[in-house]
Amino acid sequence: MSTFWNVLLIILFVVVVVLAILYFVGRKLQKKQAIQQEQMEAAKQTVTMLVIDKKMMKIKDAGLPAMVVEQTPKLMRRTKLPIVKAKVGPRVMTLVCDAKVYDLIPLKKTVKAVVSGIYITEVKGIRGPLEAPPKKKKQGFFSRFRKKNKDEKPAKEKK
Repeated sequence: MSTFWNVLLIILFVVVVVLAILYFVGRKLQKKQAIQQEQMEAAKQTVTMLVIDKKMMKIKDAGLPAMVVEQTPKLMRRTKLPIVKAKVGPRVMTLVCDAKVYDLIPLKKTVKAVVSGIYITEVKGIRGPLEAPPKKKKQGFFSRFRKKNKDEKPAKEKK
């Protein structure tokens, strides 16, 4: 066999091994996620809360309990999470919000929320449905580039 075929077979073998590893790791992570989802469903409560503030913040800066910060993986500590500061009963609490629900949460209004621990999973309006924010149309790369060029073209100077 020529060296080309040897190299091709080695590359093919490596790709097959990597795909097999990813398959088994993915199945393991899916099982883990299903167990966590069941635990969240078991611990959920409906709470009335007044939303004070909501921001995308790092876990370290959010003011969450120290135990929560310690239990998060090191890579997750750097990423920004949707954080909601709300008044639940007499207490002001800092809660982590689901990314799908974050845009629906209105500021300075009272809402009913389904909470599991410090995690907000659903939000409902007390007085009617919540207003969905207007969806922004995603702008393509070339359309942004064209728009930039139109703005930068200077008017011709007369001598």
